Amino acid sequence: MSENQNQPREYDAVLGGQNLIPINAAVLGGIPGVKSRLASPIVEVRIAALSEALKYGEAGLDLIMQALHDESMQVKFAVYSLLKDRDDLNIQPQFQDYLPTFEFDVITVDAEGKENSRRKSFAHYFPEDLGNGVVLEMVYIPGGTFMMGSPETEAGREVWDSPQHQVTVPAFYAGKYLITQAQYQAVMGYNPSLFKGEKRPVETVSGNEAVEFCRKLSEKTGKIYRLLSEAEWEYACRAGTTTPFYFGETITTDLVNYHGYYPYGAAPKGLSRAQTMDVGSFPPNPFGLYDMHGELCEWCSDKWHDNYDGAPIDGSSWETGTTYDIRVQRGGSWFDYAVDCRAAGRYYNSAGSSSRFRGFRVAVALAVPSSLSSL
Repeated sequence: MSENQNQPREYDAVLGGQNLIPINAAVLGGIPGVKSRLASPIVEVRIAALSEALKYGEAGLDLIMQALHDESMQVKFAVYSLLKDRDDLNIQPQFQDYLPTFEFDVITVDAEGKENSRRKSFAHYFPEDLGNGVVLEMVYIPGGTFMMGSPETEAGREVWDSPQHQVTVPAFYAGKYLITQAQYQAVMGYNPSLFKGEKRPVETVSGNEAVEFCRKLSEKTGKIYRLLSEAEWEYACRAGTTTPFYFGETITTDLVNYHGYYPYGAAPKGLSRAQTMDVGSFPPNPFGLYDMHGELCEWCSDKWHDNYDGAPIDGSSWETGTTYDIRVQRGGSWFDYAVDCRAAGRYYNSAGSSSRFRGFRVAVALAVPSSLSSL
């Protein structure tokens, strides 16, 4: 009986016409099969193919490294997860050139503020050189959908935290830290802060001055920098969590810079530092962002509304519905009680006002840095 020419041979890849390959399906053809799956338009298929490639030695590793070119940040992160612990490969320089990442501990606490878990995580970022050794680190925030606002059962909630509603936020980059005094000086040429220190966040900055900083930073870098929208801020703060704080049901002054004499829930009293601290002094959230709770209230781009009725559900800034130039602030400060630092907590002030309680961080539209575009 003659060989059927339509049957795949041992090293042939199965193309399957126009049918998409199921994520967990077996694909004939070894390396050619892996290559076929890596060309799939479905991100999950490409990620599954990376794990399969590990079975094929150096040829498979070459394919995995080539996936750093992939347009999907999820695929790039999958490459990093597969190979970051392989000491036998000289791959760390390539990761840092084409997918700069940093590692950190994600901490959670129980209702009394005692640490109950700690795990390693990592995030992608790109550095923005502001000159004279001053660098602004922008962290990749993956897009997603979350419930914005506080549930009715949350202690200390305010009426303006509601109604809780679903929002879908596109991916973007956010400042790893609040804008520091060194960064503000590099862009604006002066430092208005009361609590001096290059690594401390800039304060005594109005909302209008924060917007002007973004404008000048955009001119300097050629990117479009801006304040976070309120929805982006809460989404980035929560980082996939649903509790009042990204640490859990409460916070302590070991984790957050706030007025520790007034704790939240069953947490003990703590310090009242009565000033800002250097950025990075406290643990970050699961996205790798620091001081989203406490330290300084953060200006957002939205105009203030008394509740979320009619609020955008696409993550955009809410600019309609009011003529007053009153802007949203988020996160609480070193001066505020713990309840004011909740992920859902929101406050407001005139865009022209400034105080030692207020600062800001910046966002930039999602665009793969040029270093990620080619090896």
